[in-house]
Amino acid sequence: MNNMLAFIWIALTGTFALKNFLFGFALSYFILWLISRGIGSKGDPSRKYFIIVPKVIGFIFYFLYELLKANIQVAYDVITLKNHMAPGIVMIPLDAKTNLEITLLANLISLTPGTLSLDVSDDRSVLYVHGMFIKDKEAFVHSIKNGFERRLLELTR
Repeated sequence: MNNMLAFIWIALTGTFALKNFLFGFALSYFILWLISRGIGSKGDPSRKYFIIVPKVIGFIFYFLYELLKANIQVAYDVITLKNHMAPGIVMIPLDAKTNLEITLLANLISLTPGTLSLDVSDDRSVLYVHGMFIKDKEAFVHSIKNGFERRLLELTR
């Protein structure tokens, strides 16, 4: 419904541009939220959309922040004369259980410069990750578990 209303907005304004679509999407999201406020309770499955969309947007911004931070760290290491790398392979215990959750987590880690998902254990309880800048293994594991994995599990569960 949200996308349909956003495309109706584009048709009414006659301007097919990304910023116009995003404005129409935000406007129709707000209108749908206002209409559905009085319908159903907080646990109603029809209201789940209004909980998930802000989490997805927050997740996208978190990923972009981590991506920018990792790019700057790798670029700084390449530009400077001193080598700041401390490479290593770390075992990360997984709370993610389904194939989708593990695959998404591994891909998010690999998309971030300086990290690469190597393998998943046979029982799917551990993800092996290579990192370029591992000064403290516990902090590295905590950053992945409390960053990507926690936010990803909030979206998929």
